[in-house]
Amino acid sequence: MSKKCELTGKIPLKGHNVSHANNKTKRRFLPNLKKVKFTSELLKRSLRLTVSNAGVRSVDKKGSFDQFLISAKSRDLSLRLKKLKKFLVSKSA
Repeated sequence: MSKKCELTGKIPLKGHNVSHANNKTKRRFLPNLKKVKFTSELLKRSLRLTVSNAGVRSVDKKGSFDQFLISAKSRDLSLRLKKLKKFLVSKSA
C-alpha cells in the first residue's frame, strides 16, 4: 500500500530523532492516512479512498466530494481521481 493521500498528494517526510545529547537518527514522518468511503451525487456511486485526515477535512469544508474534486488541482490527485475529475467537469458543464 502506498503511503500517499489520494486527494491531497501528501507523502512521507524525512527527518531526524534528536536526543538530549543532540544525537541524530533518521526517521520518517508518515501522513495520517485512513480508508474512507465517499459518495458522489453526480456519479451516483461510492468510492473507497486512502485519504489523510486533512483531506477528509478539506472535503467537509467544500461541502461534498463532487465540489472538492471539481475545485482540486489535478497535480495533487491520484490517477483514478484525475479521470473522475475529467468526467465530472465534462458532465457538470
